[in-house]
Amino acid sequence: MSSIPRPGFHRNLLWLVLAAALGLPLLFNVRQAVAQRPTPSDDEVNAVAHQLYCPVCENIPLDVCPTQACAQWRDLIRQKLADGWSEQQIKDYFVVQYGDRVLAEPPRRGLNWVVYVLPPLIILGGGILIFFVLRRMRAGRPASAAMKARQDLSLPPEEEEYVRRLEEELRNRER
Repeated sequence: MSSIPRPGFHRNLLWLVLAAALGLPLLFNVRQAVAQRPTPSDDEVNAVAHQLYCPVCENIPLDVCPTQACAQWRDLIRQKLADGWSEQQIKDYFVVQYGDRVLAEPPRRGLNWVVYVLPPLIILGGGILIFFVLRRMRAGRPASAAMKARQDLSLPPEEEEYVRRLEEELRNRER
């Protein structure tokens, strides 16, 4: 047989090359650089970094930590924000890498609920205790102090008259 191409072969070859050129990037999920996202600002990076603690230093938020490692982690946050990651995805990434201790706010699961429940219960219990103590003190104070002093002491009649007048003046001043 001959090596003469069939009619329309060149046209079909052209369509095949065109389809491959257009479909290949989609096949390999290659991103086209039509419009790049703007670089996230320092405020956007620090808003996420403020919610994370430095995995190396103890109790220092990532946004104010002066170490070189933290600067690199802030750059990583900037890169992930530029790639379209959400704040929650970035926090989840850091938790996977370094554990729950990097979160500024502990996750609300397991024994961590104690952190959220216990302080309000202590404050409420303290308020109730103070209320009842003050109520008891207020109800028993005027009569109890004078009566106990009178009952405990056996005074001569002239001193009893003095104590009676003194108590009467004190009651008048309280009104």
